[in-house]
Amino acid sequence: MNIFRSLLGKVWHDPNAAEVVKISEGQLFLVRSETVRGGRECIYNDAMATIRRVPSMDHTFQLVITRVYEDGNEELIEDEEETDEERVFLICEELEFRTGTTSDNEPTFAFRDLQGDVDELYEFVATGTNAPTRAFFETCMYRAMYERKYRKSADNTQDSDLQEFIWQPPAAKKSKAKASRKVAAAQPEPTPVAPVEVETVATTSSSPTRSPKGKQPAAKASEPDMPSLFSEQAELYLWDCERQVFEKQADVIARVAQNPAGGPYDYWLVASTTDEGQRFAHRISSDMNQRLAARVLSFTWNHVEESGVANSWCLRFDSKERYDEFQSAFSRALWEGLNKLPWGKAKYEDQTYVMSSINEDVEMKDVEDEEDEEDDVAEELDKSDDEEEEEYPDEDDEVPAMPKGRNKQLTVGYKGDRSYVVREDKIGVFSHTGHNSVKYYASISNVATPEGKTFSPRHVMLHDQDTKMILMNPNQPHSLYNLDIERGKVVEEWKVHDDITVDHIAPDNKFAQMTPEQTVVGISHNALFRIDPRVSGTKMVDSQYKQYVSKNAFSGVATTEGGKLAVASEKGDIRLFDSIGKNAKTALPPLGDPILGIDVTADGRWIVATTKTYLLLIDTLIGEGRYTGQLGFDRSFPANAKPIPRRLQLRAEHVAYMDHSVAFTPARFNQGEGKEENAIVTSTGQYVVAWDFAKVKKGQLDKYEIKKYDQLVVQDNFKFGDDKEIIVALQNDVLAINKKNLKRPTRASLAPGPSRSRSSIVNSPY
Repeated sequence: MNIFRSLLGKVWHDPNAAEVVKISEGQLFLVRSETVRGGRECIYNDAMATIRRVPSMDHTFQLVITRVYEDGNEELIEDEEETDEERVFLICEELEFRTGTTSDNEPTFAFRDLQGDVDELYEFVATGTNAPTRAFFETCMYRAMYERKYRKSADNTQDSDLQEFIWQPPAAKKSKAKASRKVAAAQPEPTPVAPVEVETVATTSSSPTRSPKGKQPAAKASEPDMPSLFSEQAELYLWDCERQVFEKQADVIARVAQNPAGGPYDYWLVASTTDEGQRFAHRISSDMNQRLAARVLSFTWNHVEESGVANSWCLRFDSKERYDEFQSAFSRALWEGLNKLPWGKAKYEDQTYVMSSINEDVEMKDVEDEEDEEDDVAEELDKSDDEEEEEYPDEDDEVPAMPKGRNKQLTVGYKGDRSYVVREDKIGVFSHTGHNSVKYYASISNVATPEGKTFSPRHVMLHDQDTKMILMNPNQPHSLYNLDIERGKVVEEWKVHDDITVDHIAPDNKFAQMTPEQTVVGISHNALFRIDPRVSGTKMVDSQYKQYVSKNAFSGVATTEGGKLAVASEKGDIRLFDSIGKNAKTALPPLGDPILGIDVTADGRWIVATTKTYLLLIDTLIGEGRYTGQLGFDRSFPANAKPIPRRLQLRAEHVAYMDHSVAFTPARFNQGEGKEENAIVTSTGQYVVAWDFAKVKKGQLDKYEIKKYDQLVVQDNFKFGDDKEIIVALQNDVLAINKKNLKRPTRASLAPGPSRSRSSIVNSPY
């Protein structure tokens, strides 16, 4: 193998070479050895095999088998299954990589399917490949395995060092080799990327035993027997709301541990000291509002007590190695708990996608690096009395509200300066009077079917230039109802399908409600379809219908200005379609949290998906491969270059002031024909929250502004065509607010009034 050393030196360390070696001609088969299912299935009739380095991870390589199309046949991908252009495999010892030949003496490379059954092997037949190329490819595979296992360069290896990676039949394997593979397979995947720092961590140097005011030392407790994914020393901090710093509590042993009594996916974050025993055990879930900070090697999270008090905790590690190990173990535990699947079942590229969502340091593509000169000005404005605000009616002034019940949902008009609020079987109409103010205008009472049965709409959507409103009746999930706004009456029932429910709807395109367009988009739990009220009989258009066999639990749909579609699910995955009736061009894997709502920019470049505790922002621009520059709505992302999802979330120390856990309402971009989106708005509890989208695209993910009300916020959205005025539906009021009147999150803006008691915050048992 040493005859290739000079050639290896040229390709192995070339920083510009993503590909180490390629065999450009071959076929891929799936081989099953088990007698009942035995046989060879051709996966790709024409394919190429590539050894590719993973840019974000040292000493990590992938074996990529890519389908090859003949000239003129590239567009056949339009009718193929989603994202099936290539298969990607992590190069590791567990692949059991081996070489051989076919009956026609063609060279073959075979390897395990780590996500498949034990009797399944992939076999790449390297058609027409000469012996030197085959040997060079084989050597590169063994070098990649060596670097993966020993986490160091293979430059100084001898042929004998690579012998352990040459596969032997089971009868010839040594027991020691078997044991080493089991140990290697049990190790959690290394984290490919690093997250953003917590700027306020460890701003005080209190002693290890110092406690916040009112806290009593916890009694020593015996720790339950819980197997650990991670167990290392760390410093434990607690956010002091009065002093507004993280105060050190103790030096602890931090553990990511499994509770066998709760099942295989019941994980806990446990902290213990030698003198007091267990300090606390917090169940690992997205409700923790967790945030990792690589630059200061810290992890912050919230824990809400039974009393409703939310505390902000922080662990800080003394080395990058311990921090990375914790990040990997915690991420694995969180993913398994959400998906109820072992981490090893996830494809490698999906694992990379999940891990990349934790990284908050990397800036978005195509964004300039200039400093934000508006920050200092905005800070000064925050300190002023904001004289301009006094010229207009106060947004907290009482607004006439409808009697009976509470507001449930809000929809903002596209034409005519109207907003509509659903309240039981009534719909309140509010006019936009200017100067950031709304006025109660009228009420559509006794919403009922054409047969006279009243109902409270589950969801409403404006239609046909704001002259109509489409209503969803929770008692009739197979139908939609057409409300004539001018008459204030439901005039039609649209029966969509006898067997398929309509769970969510969206306009034909982003601005279809500005036009006479009649068709709308609908989804059920596993189907995407078009609805046309003009056709006779049931209103589903049979030629524009896509159904999945599995229960995908679709939870939301949004459209671009060009009519392309983003569909989200309760499982957390997102599919991007260029049209209805075809397979998705892109299928992004789930992080595990249910998606509650989804929105997309008019041009389709950006998606914001809402989960309970964070917003997921995704750039759909394809950054590498043969479709570079196109969007994921039109082409599939390369399997090893999926977009990096970004989390927009509230900082744990801010949540500590809010007296409740985070529960976001569906987030929305501001919108308007010909206007670029520059803000994102959502709400949680009593708070309206807005992000400056320009800052977010620069990587400033936690630069949000906020305003507290004395009631729960039901829903909020920007006034159409306006990126400043936000319409806010509270439980009993409807208001308008100028975005500039939202404030940076501080103790004053989050929790005005006296500070609350902070007793009984330690030793929360699992």
